[in-house]
Amino acid sequence: MPSIDLSRYEKKKAAKPSNKEGEGGLIALFNKDISFGGKELNDKKKEAFYLELSSLLLAGINLKSSLELITSDQEKAADQVLFKTIQDSIIKGGALSDALQGTNKFSLYEVYSLQIGEETGKLTEVLQDLARFYQNKIKQRRKIVSAVTYPCVVMSTSLGAVFFMLKFVVPMFGDVFKRFGGHLPWITEKIIAISQVLENNFWRVFILILLLSAFIFSARNTERFRQLSSRLILKIPVVGNLVQKIYLARFCNSMRLLINARIPLLRAISLSKQMIGYYPVESTLQKVEEDIMQGKSLHQSLQQFSIYPSKLIQLIKVGEETNQLDYFFARVSEQYIEEVEYRTSTLSSMMEPLIIIFLGLIVGVILISMYLPLFQMSNSFQ
Repeated sequence: MPSIDLSRYEKKKAAKPSNKEGEGGLIALFNKDISFGGKELNDKKKEAFYLELSSLLLAGINLKSSLELITSDQEKAADQVLFKTIQDSIIKGGALSDALQGTNKFSLYEVYSLQIGEETGKLTEVLQDLARFYQNKIKQRRKIVSAVTYPCVVMSTSLGAVFFMLKFVVPMFGDVFKRFGGHLPWITEKIIAISQVLENNFWRVFILILLLSAFIFSARNTERFRQLSSRLILKIPVVGNLVQKIYLARFCNSMRLLINARIPLLRAISLSKQMIGYYPVESTLQKVEEDIMQGKSLHQSLQQFSIYPSKLIQLIKVGEETNQLDYFFARVSEQYIEEVEYRTSTLSSMMEPLIIIFLGLIVGVILISMYLPLFQMSNSFQ
């Protein structure tokens, strides 16, 4: 295997700052395919590019001709310009990794993986690994989104119906009851009071929500906000454990990809830290780098952090002892992905009837509270 000059990579890292895929919290959990004005190419396009390029190279087509075919196949003008830029760089004698880095549309871990693939003669294998990585990432995200879509739609529709009743229907009944006078049932008085609070403070609450949303949007990238939000989410029952496993699966998958590309362990950890973008994992990897430089093994450094389960630590220990870290990272990643998919589907199946029952009870209480005075009045007339 040819020797690899890591000092070259350090210089390039300084010249091209990393671009994180996303921040912690629920926004990062879904990690959308479409990036509105985002710097990097979205995951779906990356997967298609790596898959098609690896297939063409395996078919015996040279890199220049493969890029010509990929460029001509692009439907959007912006994508054609991007891949034409990459193609022109290759024609001038540049390496594929340098061409991708020059566009600022690909992350450092992709660039380094391709550099190692080019130097070791395993470019096609690295391209296939990158394609599988994004394929699994997109597949996982789609399953999570499909699992939570129906409960979210039901919840939003039902809350909209409750809001409509409290804002418009209940005040109408309240005016009617005032005209008749008399003593209203306790539950009716409470529902009317809630409706009046909503009506009197609607715009205040609306403006408060807008200000809170603006604050979260502006502070979402600060270290303090990311630390607090991730800590809060991890404490939520069921959801916290699910989020933890999603990012641990992503961490293991990225480590598998980088180690399989023969990137040194320290560099793989550094790139994974930039790639994950999840504070509880990202913050620990800085300490892990320092520990490894001082002679500690990877599993010894990871076991001091609670975010990493003991089972993961033991498997990494076995991987270090047998020199098969990439294999064990792959196994753990697959296991976590399967567990996440099972839990999201189970959670979705449990949430649907619970949401319907809960919101049905709320609507039922509102209706009963509005009709109770009518029943009382009808009994008094008899």
